[in-house]
Amino acid sequence: MAVTSLRATQVRAHAGAGLRPRRDNRAALIMLAPLLVLLGVFVIWPLLHAVYISFFTWSFYDPAVFVGFQNYLNVLTDAEFAGAVTRGLIFSAIVVPVQVTVAFVFANLVKTVSSRMATVMKVTIYVPAVISEVIAAIVFTLIYTHRGGLLNWFLDLFGIEAIPWLGDTFTALPAIAVPAIWIGMGVASLIMLAGLLDIPETYYECASLDGAGPWTKMFRITLPLMKNVILFLLITGFAASLQFLILPLLMTGGGPVNATNLPNLFILQHFNTDLYVGYSIAAALLLFGVLGAVSALIFRLVRSEKAMDA
Repeated sequence: MAVTSLRATQVRAHAGAGLRPRRDNRAALIMLAPLLVLLGVFVIWPLLHAVYISFFTWSFYDPAVFVGFQNYLNVLTDAEFAGAVTRGLIFSAIVVPVQVTVAFVFANLVKTVSSRMATVMKVTIYVPAVISEVIAAIVFTLIYTHRGGLLNWFLDLFGIEAIPWLGDTFTALPAIAVPAIWIGMGVASLIMLAGLLDIPETYYECASLDGAGPWTKMFRITLPLMKNVILFLLITGFAASLQFLILPLLMTGGGPVNATNLPNLFILQHFNTDLYVGYSIAAALLLFGVLGAVSALIFRLVRSEKAMDA
């Protein structure tokens, strides 16, 4: 009888253990269901539908006509689209490294000051993140004004002739990059600071006992342990900077001579002016491919690693 009772208890225990994962999975699916529904309705379905209609030439007034890959061929053979993507990559190459570097320096500075001063600095750096891009575009346009702008007024104090920042093909793109860096600086700095504060102080104390200096600590401790945070900021910063629309639209309209005509602005212009919109959808999907390819390249160059606790 005792053996029979023991076996029955073991069977019930195994049955209960098998039911627990199923119940946990069911509860997880129930909690994820609203998010999955929203993701399917507003992301997956529109993406699949966009892929489908990209194989048609159509307008809001004429029925759709299947053209296969013709829309993609039109985009890929368009030198203006290639130029817009190239300018977008150059723009990202200006914005992202500067943004990540300044965020890293600022986060290290906040970490060294008092708690009260750190709070003031964090609030100050985060202010641009809550300012509308439209407001930022207007403010920086006024700063860059050729005659009477704040920047040229400051340069005039040193005897430097006024520069048409937004009217010169050489300076227009870097001029737009400055407010883009400023807008994203707050979030990047706070994320970088969170990563720095997550590094145990015992690492630095042990390094100090071994005679390591500030630069050695940075390159041997801080940067290796911050690799995942830096990778995240590189990926998200690149995706955001390549898709900037409001700044070039309001500050230059894509000029001068298409010097600031970034990919999203280029697609918007075609959508507004082309009678058939298959080209615009194909261009948007190809831009999505460019984002994925460059993101994969960044992942390849900056590999993420799991931090190991001492």
